[in-house]
Amino acid sequence: MESPRDELDLDRSQVKKAVEALRAYIKSSSSSQKLFENDGQAIFLQLTLWKIPKKEQTIRIPLPHGLRTESGDVCLFTRDEPKMTSEQAVKFYNKLLKERGVKNAIEVIPFNMLKTEYKPFEAKRKLLGNFDLFLSDARIRRRLPSHIGKHFYQRKKAPLSVDLESKHLARDMERLIQGTSITVSNKGCCCTVRVAHSGMTADETVENVMSAVSTISAKLSSTGKNIKIIHLKSQTSVALPIYTSDLSHLALVEEARKNARLTKRKRENENTEVSELTTKKTVEERDSEEEIPQLVPIETPTKKPKKEIVSKKGLKKVPKPAAGKELKKTVKDTKLIKKTPKATARDLKRKAKNK
Repeated sequence: MESPRDELDLDRSQVKKAVEALRAYIKSSSSSQKLFENDGQAIFLQLTLWKIPKKEQTIRIPLPHGLRTESGDVCLFTRDEPKMTSEQAVKFYNKLLKERGVKNAIEVIPFNMLKTEYKPFEAKRKLLGNFDLFLSDARIRRRLPSHIGKHFYQRKKAPLSVDLESKHLARDMERLIQGTSITVSNKGCCCTVRVAHSGMTADETVENVMSAVSTISAKLSSTGKNIKIIHLKSQTSVALPIYTSDLSHLALVEEARKNARLTKRKRENENTEVSELTTKKTVEERDSEEEIPQLVPIETPTKKPKKEIVSKKGLKKVPKPAAGKELKKTVKDTKLIKKTPKATARDLKRKAKNK
């Protein structure tokens, strides 16, 4: 089975036919479009994908024939050097690029100059139109979006990051300046990349197209077989098809999608089983740790016998009853008990007198 990341089988003869047709169209329309006589009109690749990617991806593409000349259409944003004015920083970085062997003419704009001189909207718009490529010092790349505005990103001219402290600065700058890049968006199935211009020969344009398609199909994260159609066009021409995938490519995409769904479902099932086992184990441990309370029978209190209280005179004190007839009976008995000792005492005195 063919690997999904294999390079696309692009027909070179078909590419050459499309290139020659575009060159003929540009030549015939150049008389009414003086704007493109000097620098040449750009030629683009337009890719249509079978499936919209889940994540946005930017692919940098080295080209055998550079898109730019030493015409100064490259702008470099740099950081501000301490204890230097903006003019001194421009001289400092121009000298640095020359010492590192960078041959292209590059205009340097320090960050402080960007914030002050290019703060108005019209100044930013003019800056955007003056340069074809923007580079950024890697140390200030994250600070640029809030200062350059959204139009740089809408026009696909977002600054490319470069490490100015690199030992191979000339090589890195050459790859960025003479190469190109494509942004595969996750919001649509079409993307466009500039690969040549009308000032190149037909063979140079064909070589750039073949190299760009090979790099994109190899580095595309959603597999190269996800490419459905490839068109070649200029800024004003119609899109000419140079590649159309067959249904076998769609089968590969569907199979990859099916495998992804099965893998996701398998992971979800495994996570569910692990969660159930963990919950069951937790419940068992909690139940084993809980103590079962012991049931103790409730004892009914027994009435203790009341003690008889004897007074100093030798008479018994009877406790008062609660109420009712028992209270009357108790009072009557108490009176009888009290009268008995008094009567006995008189009798004893009388008996003693009689004697």
